[in-house]
Amino acid sequence: MAENQRISHWMGGSPLAVLARLILISILVGVVLSALGLDPWHIVQSVERLINNIWNMGFDAVRWAWRYFLLGAVIVIPIWIIMRLVEAPRGR
Repeated sequence: MAENQRISHWMGGSPLAVLARLILISILVGVVLSALGLDPWHIVQSVERLINNIWNMGFDAVRWAWRYFLLGAVIVIPIWIIMRLVEAPRGR
C-alpha cells in the first residue's frame, strides 16, 4: 500500500475531506457546548458550573436529559443501524 493510501485509510478518507468534516463537526459541537454554558477558556469551571446546575435542578434535569435523549435517539439510532447494515461484510 502506498504511503498516501495508508494515510487516507488511517484518517478515514482524504486528509482535506477529513479536515473539513472535523472543522464542521467541531463548530457544531462548539455551538451545542456553548448552549450548555461551557466556555473553552475556562472549561473546568464551566463543567463544574454545568454539573452544579444539573445537580440543583434535581429530577427536572433527568427528565430534561431523557426527553432530549429520546428526541435525538429517534434519528441517531436508525441512522446508526442503517450504516452498520450497509457496511456489513458481504458473503457471510
